[in-house]
Amino acid sequence: MSDQIVPGVDAPCPIGRAAETIGDRWMLLILRHATAGVTRFDDFRQQLGIADNILSNRLGRLVQSGLLVKAAYRDERRTRHEYRLTTAGADLLPVLHALAAWGQQHTRPSGPDQPMRVIHSVCGQDMPIGEFCPHCDRVAARDEIRWLRPWRSGSAEPLAEPVT
Repeated sequence: MSDQIVPGVDAPCPIGRAAETIGDRWMLLILRHATAGVTRFDDFRQQLGIADNILSNRLGRLVQSGLLVKAAYRDERRTRHEYRLTTAGADLLPVLHALAAWGQQHTRPSGPDQPMRVIHSVCGQDMPIGEFCPHCDRVAARDEIRWLRPWRSGSAEPLAEPVT
């Protein structure tokens, strides 16, 4: 659990504060992609199919909220920025897993598709929601968790590590 407090959210209820911070559809999808290792504006735009102005606004809000940090890098022509998960952003992993589980149970894809799987790389077994692996009988560290999203790739992908 992070001890970082998200600034600018004043609702008395913790669910209200969380919803105010990440309740927008694009915020959750951007955080999903950041968790999977996407860092660059063009990659977010391409993978999400989101308009530049909306993406720019949401990335700015996620940075302002302390869920992402903006880091400069240099490409062939100019200085650009990457967006990396903070500890507070990485701490949303159980929320993303819970949303994935809910979506698999209560919604259906438009075509035939295999479900997303959360895999513990140490034992290779599927993990339920949470960080505890019942197959190994221990808590799985973040760097041991992989996402297998068959519609994106045939291999299990590691999660992005947060910046500290």
